Amino acid sequence: MVNHIVKHALVLNDNPPHFDGRHYKNPEVWRPDEPRTARTTSQRIGNIFRWQMGLRPRWPDALPPQKTWPQGTPAPGECCVTFIGHATVLLQFGRTGRAPLRIITDPVFSERCSPFRSFGPRRVRPPGITLNALPRIDIILVSHCHYDHMDLPSLRALAERDDPLCLSLPGNRRHLEKAALPRIVELDWWESTTDDGARITSTPALHGSARTPFDSNRALWGGFTIEADGHTVFFAGDTAWGKHFDAIHRRWPEIDLAILPIGAYDPRDLMRRVHMSPEEALMAFDTLRAKQGLPIHFGTFQLTDEAILEPPTRLEFASRPGNRPFAALENGESLTLPPADTKS
Repeated sequence: MVNHIVKHALVLNDNPPHFDGRHYKNPEVWRPDEPRTARTTSQRIGNIFRWQMGLRPRWPDALPPQKTWPQGTPAPGECCVTFIGHATVLLQFGRTGRAPLRIITDPVFSERCSPFRSFGPRRVRPPGITLNALPRIDIILVSHCHYDHMDLPSLRALAERDDPLCLSLPGNRRHLEKAALPRIVELDWWESTTDDGARITSTPALHGSARTPFDSNRALWGGFTIEADGHTVFFAGDTAWGKHFDAIHRRWPEIDLAILPIGAYDPRDLMRRVHMSPEEALMAFDTLRAKQGLPIHFGTFQLTDEAILEPPTRLEFASRPGNRPFAALENGESLTLPPADTKS
């Protein structure tokens, strides 16, 4: 049962206006303190057009078969976290005497992240767990409506099979209803709801939204913080680097795991206001002071210009000073958060 939505008074000062009555926007007060080059709309469109028409490093059509990892199962009190691919992560919270609580982020199992079956970015790496092998899902988190995060065929299959609760942000219901999801709850930034003992809060991000050329920023984007069974897990969704990470840290000073995007950042001039580089993701990890990090959003769909292995390689190099625990997993690989009463 979903409890009523709560807005946190503690962080209301961290919630600048982000809706003008028609469109959502990124609060400029959360942008980094850096000079910004003034550009007209036509100049920005021209830059994007030249980038799309230019040559980019081509990824392979497919990667060699990957290792098959045993599917993680949590003991009571543990949280088993499995990286399925791109922004799809399975969280399983082990419970005594009953099945784990299972939450999945941005489930995308289709071959393409596109409105078209034969055109658009095609996956080069299969999901670490197939849709058919996925255990029963209790809660789906959808961070925004871009096709590489909101995949209606995958959502429809989960809706038919599992009857899950779906949490997203304002403006996304009209898309999600097309997947016949039985229960949809929209949470504005900093709003929370509780289901089956898990408290889930929508968190801000610096990004954007669209599914057609005509609905730009008509739906909100964001991340989620999950508090369940003594664990706190932060899922950033898609976001640029910014001061909103400070606000998130103020609300949750002891995050056990931060799931942060590290890909789709090149060319930097075009992407820096919507996507983090690996080095910026490490800055976010440090700002959040999370105990552990899980990088996502790389190596599955070629969305931008960086080489396929560049994001995790750059992150590994940047993480060496201080030996920060923020390393990539293979598709299907898991990590386990220990029970809350054993945390050091």
